Amino acid sequence: MDKKQARLRRARKTRAKIAELKAVRLCVHRSNCHIYAQIIGEGGARVLAAASTAETEVRKQVPNGGNIAAATLVGKLIAERARTAGIEAVAFDRSGFMYHGRVKALAEAARDGGLKF
Repeated sequence: MDKKQARLRRARKTRAKIAELKAVRLCVHRSNCHIYAQIIGEGGARVLAAASTAETEVRKQVPNGGNIAAATLVGKLIAERARTAGIEAVAFDRSGFMYHGRVKALAEAARDGGLKF
């Protein structure tokens, strides 16, 4: 089993538990250059809000999307968009990534922005 398969196995376990709870989830994906966050509905079929460093307005504020400052900005942005969609509580789905660095910065910024998880 390589690194990617191990990460995807961890992600499957987390998503199965969240589906069992029937909760709205904040899903995070991290690549070398960008970080993406989506709020996905209870059934897993609908994206209710999304934010990423690939958006033009975010790229104007942060030139490099692969650092903690960019992840913090995306966390604040996803919390703001979730509040406008009427979402207050979510389950955090880190997609099998370790909870440190950019993933942790995004989660803490989303909590500071008003999301509860």
